[in-house]
Amino acid sequence: MTLGITDTKYEQKQQEMTDKHAIKPGQSIELLKELHILTRDGKLNQDSRRKLKQVNHLYQFIEPLLREVQLDHSGITLADHGAGKSYLGFILYDLFFKYQDDSSHIFGIETRDELVQKSRALAHKLQFSGMSFLNLSVAESIYSDLLPETVDIVTALHACNTATDDAILFALKKNARFIVLVPCCQAEVAAVLRKNKAASFISNSLSELWRHPLHTREFGSLITNVLRCLQLEAHGYQVNVTELVGWEHSMKNELIIASYKNLPRRRPSERLNELLGALGLEEMSTRFFTSL
Repeated sequence: MTLGITDTKYEQKQQEMTDKHAIKPGQSIELLKELHILTRDGKLNQDSRRKLKQVNHLYQFIEPLLREVQLDHSGITLADHGAGKSYLGFILYDLFFKYQDDSSHIFGIETRDELVQKSRALAHKLQFSGMSFLNLSVAESIYSDLLPETVDIVTALHACNTATDDAILFALKKNARFIVLVPCCQAEVAAVLRKNKAASFISNSLSELWRHPLHTREFGSLITNVLRCLQLEAHGYQVNVTELVGWEHSMKNELIIASYKNLPRRRPSERLNELLGALGLEEMSTRFFTSL
């Protein structure tokens, strides 16, 4: 059975209604076009629909954190690491920060200068005066005087390899109240597991978890995020781990949200060190440190 013209028009109409609801009230159509989320005639294609869904879904997690900081003080500061084209920063500013009549500010941190320059030009065009874009690595930003001494919220979406760990260090140094991470590829732990594989086989049956190369990579990625969560808990944070979006959009969609609660640190610190020892990862204790 083939769809008739009427059926096709009905499906198109349904998609148009879905796309209309995907755009939040007050959301800048001009911004969405500049970010190539909307076409010039205001339409969504399959790829841009996915991007908009991801960013808006993440906004639903971050908005309550912004509101919570706001209850404590005005002038919210947010640092977005590995900002890329700054989809997240611009959406956050458009939906929340532009309505704040105070010193609230978003810092986009990115190593590719051409993207930094484009983001600066777009912020100027849209009159988003509370946004700054810095051509820095995450590691460089930790000690840069271009950023304030304290930052309320730190985000890092798909910051590759150790950049996520640098973002955690940045957040700890800046006494961040909230940390929002979507970790990306991570090869460092897998490399250490691979290097120590022969010795591990002799003494530890757990090494079967990473005996095969594919499992080494996947287990290395998993244990990296487990260690990150324990590290954050060892610094007094409450940690929640969930999915950002459905698996159909990205396999790298683990969302880690850490909220500083000044929780007891001893137990997670002990667990982290025990885990490093059990997996033959003692040499990585400087990466997953439990005290500054």
